Amino acid sequence: MFRPAGLAGLLAALALVACGKGEQLPEEAGYGPNPTIPAPDYAALPPIRIATPVGWPDGQTPRAAPGLKVEAFATGLINPRWLLVLPNGDVLVAESGGPAEPIKRPKDPIVAFAMRKAHGSGPAPPNRISLLSDRDGDGLAESRTTFIDGLEAPFGMALVGQDLYVADTSALLRYRYAEGASQPMGGSAMVAELPGGPINHHWTKNVIASPDGSRLYVTVGSNSNVAENGMEHEVNRAAVLEIDPVTGATRLYASGLRNPNGLDWNAETGALWTVVNERDEIGDDASPDYITSLTPGGFYGWPWSYWGRHVDKRPYPARPDMIARALTPDYAIGSHSGSLGFAFADGAMLGPRFAGGAFVGQHGSWNRSRPAGYRVIFIPFASGQPSGAPIVVLDGFLNGSEVFGRPVGVAIAGDGSLLVADDAGNTVWRVTAVTPPLAMGSPVATSAD
Repeated sequence: MFRPAGLAGLLAALALVACGKGEQLPEEAGYGPNPTIPAPDYAALPPIRIATPVGWPDGQTPRAAPGLKVEAFATGLINPRWLLVLPNGDVLVAESGGPAEPIKRPKDPIVAFAMRKAHGSGPAPPNRISLLSDRDGDGLAESRTTFIDGLEAPFGMALVGQDLYVADTSALLRYRYAEGASQPMGGSAMVAELPGGPINHHWTKNVIASPDGSRLYVTVGSNSNVAENGMEHEVNRAAVLEIDPVTGATRLYASGLRNPNGLDWNAETGALWTVVNERDEIGDDASPDYITSLTPGGFYGWPWSYWGRHVDKRPYPARPDMIARALTPDYAIGSHSGSLGFAFADGAMLGPRFAGGAFVGQHGSWNRSRPAGYRVIFIPFASGQPSGAPIVVLDGFLNGSEVFGRPVGVAIAGDGSLLVADDAGNTVWRVTAVTPPLAMGSPVATSAD
């Protein structure tokens, strides 16, 4: 059995793999409908650059785009990951963290150490859903209460009438909600089991309801990087599942999506969109994260290919028949940007620049020699499709080798502001427009340094 050589050995190994090698693409080359896809680099150890979470200095906030301002909506949270805005303006926030993973490969101790360093040494996530209330409308939540406790790595939430659905890491649960109540009415009911288990590599599960409330859609990430644990551990994973809320019947809605997270409906086309984290360990730029509309029954390549039919030689056995089926996503958003949050701008009151398109929370990634992500971007849409370069909405999360915060979930509040969950800064940020709004935004920067 492989045994780590202690902290010194891990630090030495990390120092070796933290250096980039060879020419690297400019960051903007990994964005858009036709990103540059270099040849994969199958390195024995992936490039790693870890930004240590330190929290926000007193009085400091992220930097907002020209024409916008940002203030704290709620502070003092513990690992806030996901948000749901309720009809009365209250906000539910999932404060959660995933389970530890077993060691399966010789490189896994290094990966586990990197993940611990990337997530910091603060208190353990409480795995609860908290209720934030701003009843006086001043843009600051004056009260915070525990809405649901005792959960197992909760993440996504959806409200259909009085039915509140919570995507726990191994189950989709239903609670009875009453507007203005500080807790659900009664306990939970199981709607459907979700893939979990002792490995549970990508533990975050998100949920959204169909516009008529008759179906629920749940994201389930893969149980590995590229199926190295065996496809028998990937049943109903790397997929968006469609679930009947009455019977719990479950079917694959779309598959081959390595780690889908945010979900939202495009009001113009009626299509369901998601944001997906692609695979690791083939270089800084080879496999871009992406946003895409979902074709019912569509297959998007994982684990055998990425960005359509770019072949990954690692999965065994090879499946050229599956690669031939792979659909190309709609819009790349950079390799290893750690993009998790996704919300269309419907209802946003942030000025005309942000009136048609989608917000993406880019959590950032350690699996890269140069940092990427650590910001919120806006992708303009026209005629139901992405159109033009992204605009940076919030940045300033990264400070050299340290990180003040890491954006995750994004949501449009009832007053038209943008809410951003920051799990490293333990804050929910509120973004609003200044007056008068400006006409132009800043394009995606060519460097995340």
